[in-house]
Amino acid sequence: MPQLTRLPNGLTIATAEMPNMASVCLGVWVEVGSRYENDAQAGASHFIEHLLFKGTRQRTARQISEAVEGLGGYLNAYTSEDHTCFYAKARADRFPDLLDVLMDMFLNSRFAPADIAKEREVIKEERASYQDQPQHLVQELLNETLWPGHPLGRAIEGTPRSLDGLNRARLVGFFRANYVATNTYIVAAGNVTHAEVVKAIAPYAKRFPTGPSVVCEPIGKAGETPAPPRPRLRLRTKATEQTQLALGIRAVSRHDERRFALRVLNALLGESMSSRLFQSLREDRGIAYDVHSSLSSFADCGDLSIYAGVEVDKLEKVLRLIVKELRQLSTKRPAAGEVRRARDYVIGQFDLALEGTEAHMTWLGEQLVNHGQLIPAATTRERLAAVTPAEICRACADCLQAGGTSLALVSPLRKLPFDATALLGRLA
Repeated sequence: MPQLTRLPNGLTIATAEMPNMASVCLGVWVEVGSRYENDAQAGASHFIEHLLFKGTRQRTARQISEAVEGLGGYLNAYTSEDHTCFYAKARADRFPDLLDVLMDMFLNSRFAPADIAKEREVIKEERASYQDQPQHLVQELLNETLWPGHPLGRAIEGTPRSLDGLNRARLVGFFRANYVATNTYIVAAGNVTHAEVVKAIAPYAKRFPTGPSVVCEPIGKAGETPAPPRPRLRLRTKATEQTQLALGIRAVSRHDERRFALRVLNALLGESMSSRLFQSLREDRGIAYDVHSSLSSFADCGDLSIYAGVEVDKLEKVLRLIVKELRQLSTKRPAAGEVRRARDYVIGQFDLALEGTEAHMTWLGEQLVNHGQLIPAATTRERLAAVTPAEICRACADCLQAGGTSLALVSPLRKLPFDATALLGRLA
């Protein structure tokens, strides 16, 4: 059973005791990401993620890596739209060593000007590599089109211009304002006890800076970027063999009860090899190799996205088939057997993911940054198992009728030979 302790300064500690495991995975989660940045700060969270690996007052960048890899473990981090996570995994008896390294990175990083200058160029190269990948580029274009003028529509790593403006003063200022105890969660899963984790963290906890919780720019009815009334299209001409297609529909937040129906809908639509889109486009017609759907959920919004890589002359046919499946799901309840299989798939994948210490640590961290509490896994299973065909149909219809449908394409085409906007208009 997961356990939770909130310290007087606001720092939160969560654990999942897994005594049959040989390992422990430790994560430091910060409730700040790219959507918490203004235009001048764009890319700051991701930049800071990189810099915390570059050296502290006690360790060089190499010594940070060696301190964990020398134990047979590994160390990593990532930045998302609404949080940043630093984590390490090793044998459970090396938990104190993992904690010391992560706390050193978090509390003692130098932010040396020379490291900032070098890492700025590294991040630019990282961004350039993404621009060379059509599958990544089309996702970036879709986000810009789904969330125009909002931080959710920007690349997490920022832009070359914003990166050039992120000097040491701005980065340190952003770090001190946001990486505070009230926004931070320390999460451990593995062969450790809650009591020993809390005890081990106590000497470090008092050094965490204090400050108010941060607030991001809202979206939706209360924000500045309501859903566009008509479908939006974005075409990037690029010398590629295929057209990369990304269709996005604004969906519900992670607090909306309809999220469970949409989770099952996503599995039914395009998440697996037995899903409708995979069967229709690849197995039945052979007109796409890669086709899948995904679901993203944020505090106040979300999106359902469909991706496919197709030959140019098959683009219109593929898009029509995708529209057809979405319209059908919004107007006709799927069969009970199909829904049961999709539910079982989602629950099965959920249970399999929680077998490992890293996945369990991730689950706990996501519950804290997403909901501010630990929601029992059994509660999620029960709600997913209760999803009905009618709920799926209604949730799909609600999203389509709300507007905000967008299409992004990376293609050798300079102009589409058909009216894609009119075709997408059939979804409303």
